[in-house]
Amino acid sequence: MTVAYHRLFRELPRYRWYKPVLALLLGAFLYLVFSNAVVLALYAVVRSVGGQPAAAALGAGIVDDPLDSSQPLVLLATLGSIATMLPAVLIAVRLTGLGSSGQLSSVVGRLRWRWMLRSLGPAAVFMGLTVGLSYLVVPLVVGDPLGTGPVTTPPTALAWSVVVILLLVPLQASAEEYVFRGFATQALGSWIAWPAVAVIVPTVAFALSHAYNPWGIVDVAVFGVTAAWLTWRTGGLEAAIVGHVLNNTVLFLLLAPFAGTGSSDGSPIGLAVTVVCTPVWAWLAVRAFDRSGELRSSPALGVGRPPPQEARAA
Repeated sequence: MTVAYHRLFRELPRYRWYKPVLALLLGAFLYLVFSNAVVLALYAVVRSVGGQPAAAALGAGIVDDPLDSSQPLVLLATLGSIATMLPAVLIAVRLTGLGSSGQLSSVVGRLRWRWMLRSLGPAAVFMGLTVGLSYLVVPLVVGDPLGTGPVTTPPTALAWSVVVILLLVPLQASAEEYVFRGFATQALGSWIAWPAVAVIVPTVAFALSHAYNPWGIVDVAVFGVTAAWLTWRTGGLEAAIVGHVLNNTVLFLLLAPFAGTGSSDGSPIGLAVTVVCTPVWAWLAVRAFDRSGELRSSPALGVGRPPPQEARAA
């Protein structure tokens, strides 16, 4: 007998149905504290260095466009605050007795680094196909000129924004994976055995957490449901983390030079590109996973699976 990824909470010796609810409330509270602490600390530093006008400009920038790459400090505040979802969810899960970060990472109780490295290939093909269709094929089909237009982000701001993107996007994307594909999947899976519920419901929450237009929200949902299915199918977050990090890093870097230009946050054509590319990613990732020899489910307790560390110490 084995246990699928979305049912891992249910296998914990001290699992109770209400513990995921407690973890959700605690995690939301911790995220509120941590994210506000990041923004307030940055605000205080900016104010001490540049005075009240600089601090006011930072606050206005966060409200106006939280992902404005022409303002690296705004990008730092936004990505840094989102990244605090990661410690928030890990602490909440630990304090409510739902295991550790390894419990959320995979069915073997840790991140499988070798599989994560192998999943880079499918993710790279996914992004190459996405960029190629978006910037080369689609303009030719709809009759738009090739290229992205004039650079609007000042060179110094662009350089700092690139640094922020490279440092914080991996944390931001990983944090979202641990929350929506990790905790939410296992929380729902502890109540309902049918995996479709654990795949679809967190995807809806993930999509609605993005402030895009309806086309953009559906676009995010298509990516999200693919990442959620891959998490269930491969028994861990590794493929979803790699795909999410690569996707966000590439798109942020491509858009960074053109801050303030009319880039759509969602469109029918953009959605069509995602619908075409994500199944390719999923197919390649599953092929690579099946050849990797990694486990997609965990032995049930009492059938060769050791109890969690906290249970052995009790």
